Amino acid sequence: MSIITLMTDFGIKDGNVGVMKGVIWKIAPQVQIADLSHLIQPQNVREAALILARAVPYFPDGTIHVVVVDPGVGTERRPIAAQLGSQRIVGPDNGFITLALEHAEREGASLEIVLLDWPAYWLPEVSHVFHGRDIFAPAAAHLANGVPLQSLGTPIRAPVRLKLPHPEPTPIGLRGEVIHIDHFGNIASNIYREHLNDAYDVTVHLHGIVLNGLVKTFGERRPGELVALYGSTGNLIIAEVNGNAAQRLSVKVGDVIEVEGLQAES
Repeated sequence: MSIITLMTDFGIKDGNVGVMKGVIWKIAPQVQIADLSHLIQPQNVREAALILARAVPYFPDGTIHVVVVDPGVGTERRPIAAQLGSQRIVGPDNGFITLALEHAEREGASLEIVLLDWPAYWLPEVSHVFHGRDIFAPAAAHLANGVPLQSLGTPIRAPVRLKLPHPEPTPIGLRGEVIHIDHFGNIASNIYREHLNDAYDVTVHLHGIVLNGLVKTFGERRPGELVALYGSTGNLIIAEVNGNAAQRLSVKVGDVIEVEGLQAES
């Protein structure tokens, strides 16, 4: 049985997610659908890229991921579908695929990307503003029914890629930035444990706060304390135990975070 995941910035109030599911099930009633998130910040393609890349490795081979965070819907931006190793991805060509594509390239996985330009695999009528319903959901459903990727459109070689920030070396460590704030207010950076040689004896600076050393789990400190630790996907995060660090520190995505420590590497 095929699995299709859905990620959008639609929210759950207006029924758009349910409509996409209805389109999928009319074409491929056997499909299981998993909701990754429908609370992506509106038009935030970078956030969609991050959440997708975190999720893809945990799904079975053959899973189809549909991403509709699409501020360019109805313009000349292209609709695409991709095979990245054992996973397939469908959505707008606006860079949301960047991190998943980079991971597949590092792993040496097979890659194939097509422009969805064959209307036989769309709905008969296509809105200018709801390609999630009219193009992406049906394309994913046809893939789930066994239609080859190559049948959905013309191969392309250069999908749009986001210009994502990378940590930079400093004389005493690394300078990175905040890339995500989660539901709990935990602050995630673009500095990963491999950048720090898995070190814990480092000093972290953020918004005038200095944290000496990393902990391994939230429970090592009392409620209300700020801690630095490696998150579940390996990046350095700042959290308030049983609280909301982002609100407490008035942090936003793009803010600078610095790490000092002899074990840091560029």
